[in-house]
Amino acid sequence: METKKLFILAHCRGMSNQIILKLIQTDPTLQIIDELNDQHWNHYFKLSNEKIKSFRADYESIDVNKLLKKYDDEKISFLPLTNVLYPKLLKNIADPPPFLFCKGDLSLFQLKKIISIVGTRTPSKNGIETVEKFIKPLVREGWIIVSGLAKGIDTFAHKLTIENNGKTIAVIGGGFYHLYPKENWRIAREISEKHILLSEFPPATIPQKWHFPLRNRIISGLGLGTIIIQAKKRSGSLITAHQALEQNREVFAVPGSIFDENYAGTNELIQQGAKLVTTANDITEEFDQII
Repeated sequence: METKKLFILAHCRGMSNQIILKLIQTDPTLQIIDELNDQHWNHYFKLSNEKIKSFRADYESIDVNKLLKKYDDEKISFLPLTNVLYPKLLKNIADPPPFLFCKGDLSLFQLKKIISIVGTRTPSKNGIETVEKFIKPLVREGWIIVSGLAKGIDTFAHKLTIENNGKTIAVIGGGFYHLYPKENWRIAREISEKHILLSEFPPATIPQKWHFPLRNRIISGLGLGTIIIQAKKRSGSLITAHQALEQNREVFAVPGSIFDENYAGTNELIQQGAKLVTTANDITEEFDQII
C-alpha cells in the first residue's frame, strides 16, 4: 500500500523530494497523507494554498493501477528508496531520491565496481581519446560506467563502454518520454534494453534547467568515484565533482594544457585536492582495499 501511495505522490504537483522524505520519516506507511488537512500541509510542509489545491487534484484523480500497468507494459520500473534493488551507495547520500524510474537490467545496481565519467559538451579530439584511454581498461576490469547522456564526453563514455562490451548507466534530467538531447534517442534505447536508463522524474516530465544539478548528484552518488575529463571553469561537471566530494566519494581529474579552456576546470580541481590521473590504474589502485 505504501508503495502505491508513494507512486501517486511521485506524480503529484507540489510534491518535492524534501516533502516526500519528510512524509516517509513521519509515517513510513504514508497513511498520514489521508489525515492531513490544508492547515497541516501549510504549517508543517510549507505548501501554499495553490500547491495544496494542485496536489489534491492530482492525488485524487490518478488511476494508480492503470498507470502502473502502462509503465509495466513499457518496461519502466518504479523503485522506492526502501526497495532492496535500490542502489546501495545512492541510498546513503544526504539527499537520496525517494524513488527512481528505471529501464533495463536493475541487477547492475548491486555491483560494487561502479564509477562515473563526466566532462565538457564540446570535447577536443584529445578529450575523446582520453575517454577511450580510460574506458577500455576499466571495462576490461569489470567497471560499470555511469554518465549523464549529455552531449560530448558523457555520450562518448556511454558509446565507448558499449562498444567495448561493458555495462553503463545513463542518468537523465527529465522523463523517459522527453529525452534530452533528442539526438541520443538511439543510444538511450539501447541502454534502456541492455544496461540501465535512470531518472528520478516521472516519464512525462519535461526536462528543466534546475533538473540537471539534481541529476548530477545521482551520477556521483551511484559509484565509488567520479572522473572529470575536460571541464571548463563553470560547468555541470564541476558541480558533479563538488557533489561527489560532499558525498565522500573519490574525485579524479585528468590534467591538460593551461592554454585550453576545456582543462581550466579540471586543473583547478587538481589544485583543490582532486587526484591527478593519467591512466586507469591511477584510479583502480584507490579501491584495491575495498573491492
